Amino acid sequence: MTRTTNYVIFIEGKNMVEPLTQMPKAPETKAESNPLKKYYRQPAIYIKLPSGGQFYNSDSFTKTETGELGVFPMTAKDEMAFKTPDGLINGQSTVDVIESCIPNIKNAWKVVNHDVDVILLAIRIATYGETMDVTGTVPGTNESVTHTVNLPAMLEQVNQVKIVDNFITESGFEIKVRPMDYKTITETQQSAFEQQKQYAALATRTDLDDKTKGEQFSKNFKKLTEMNFDVLRRSIMQIKTPEGVEVNDQSQIADFLNNVDRKIVTEIQKGLTANRNQAALPPVKMKATEEQIKKGAPVNYDMPLTFDAANFFV
Repeated sequence: MTRTTNYVIFIEGKNMVEPLTQMPKAPETKAESNPLKKYYRQPAIYIKLPSGGQFYNSDSFTKTETGELGVFPMTAKDEMAFKTPDGLINGQSTVDVIESCIPNIKNAWKVVNHDVDVILLAIRIATYGETMDVTGTVPGTNESVTHTVNLPAMLEQVNQVKIVDNFITESGFEIKVRPMDYKTITETQQSAFEQQKQYAALATRTDLDDKTKGEQFSKNFKKLTEMNFDVLRRSIMQIKTPEGVEVNDQSQIADFLNNVDRKIVTEIQKGLTANRNQAALPPVKMKATEEQIKKGAPVNYDMPLTFDAANFFV
């Protein structure tokens, strides 16, 4: 004899003996039912990262099928973050704004150096529009000039760059590069800034004799040297010798940097600098007027476009 069991389902205080063909809809939250929701910000532009997202994992970055990321304009809260001095110094303001404006980036501390400029430029375009005035001094003169830059054209120029993660030194060593993330960049800048402050404070102290000052200067310089060496070591993923031997062990790479001829280290540092600047924003090409040339200015010169959050996002 077959035994049939009827299950009773209780939903919102009511029982149902008939089978469910569709689950009831979840109640709308206040945010979902907000009549002002249609006025929320939308992506203003879409960009592709110079790195192609190849240096990120799923915890820090969500890939898209097209490779394009939507960039939202800043909110009022985002803009206020850039007016917080401590947040600018320690990088937290920049991280918060990146994650707010590009939701696909879940951990902006992991953004690699190749992508930082493009991301900030895109947020600037999405928030304030396609042009920006840059001011600089004409070389050879004391004259200040202002030029209006077409930011999308600059963004397009950077997008043509194909990022490579290796280079060969003049001595024949092939270096595979590990890009710096924003956390490392910020910590390095902070350490250098703190050392500079200590140098300046030490130089003005009158309660110390020259010998004590000299010892303190040496100690601070040693710290700065060790920091720079550590950044150098961490930037190298692999070294391939001229004979074709591949070395990946970080302790062996550190020993190599500590004991090799300074000429080879200088070649590596030069290559790393060029590698990091692959996707850097190009300078603005300027042409001097006849009057400026008479004052000593070159016919053509470059005006760098720098990312100072204190004035770039205003």
